Amino acid sequence: MKVVVRIGGSVLASPPDPVVINKYVSLLKDLKRQGHEVVAVVGGGSIARSFIRIAEEMGLRESEQDEIAISVSRLIAQLLAKGLGDLGSRAVPASIDEAVDLLKRGLVVVMGGLRPGMTTDAVAAMLAERLGADLLVKATDQEGIYSQDPKKYPDAKKIDVLSFDDLFRLFEEDRHRAGIHQVLDPEAVRLLQKKRTKTIVVNGFNPENIALAVRGEKIGTVIQ
Repeated sequence: MKVVVRIGGSVLASPPDPVVINKYVSLLKDLKRQGHEVVAVVGGGSIARSFIRIAEEMGLRESEQDEIAISVSRLIAQLLAKGLGDLGSRAVPASIDEAVDLLKRGLVVVMGGLRPGMTTDAVAAMLAERLGADLLVKATDQEGIYSQDPKKYPDAKKIDVLSFDDLFRLFEEDRHRAGIHQVLDPEAVRLLQKKRTKTIVVNGFNPENIALAVRGEKIGTVIQ
C-alpha cells in the first residue's frame, strides 16, 4: 500500500517532544517493514506560528513569513528523517520530484514545507496525487473531524464518515494564509477530492492510531 502520513505540527512541534518523535520513527519503520511505501509530511506547529508572528511584527511580507514557517517544518522533518537511519533518506527533499525519486529507491521519505503559499497539508495532498496513494492519514490534535471546533464548542459532535463536499461546509477559512490552523487545509482537500483519495483524520498523540487506519480498522474520521 502507498501511504502518505501527514503529521500535524500540533503533535510533533508544539513543543517538540523527543518521546513522541521517537514513537513516530518506530511507526514509520514498522510500516516500511510491513511492505508499505511510506511518505511522511510534518508541520511546524506552534513554533512556526511563533516565528510567523515575529516576522509579521518585523513587517515582513506574508510570503516571507511562509518561508520562515517552512524552515521550521523542515527542521522537524530532519529529526524524523535522521531517526530512521538507513531506512530513511536522512536528507529532507526540497521538491515532489526528489521525494518520488527517493521513494523509488525504497526509502521512507520525510518532508516539511516546500514553498510559500502552500501548506504542509497541500504538500501531502500533492504527494498523494503524484504517487496514486491508497491512503492519506492526517495525525492531528483531535480525535477526528467535528461538527464545530471542539476547543470552542463543548457540544461539538465527532463525525465518523463524511464526503469531501461536506467537509468544505465545515471550514472556518477557505483560503491559505501564513500559519493557517485547521484540521485540513482547504486547498489540500481540493487536491484530494480530484483523485478521491481516501483520507482518515486521527488523534496523532497515539501513533498506533495511524497503524490502525492503515490496517483498515475503524478509527477517527474517514473522508471519501
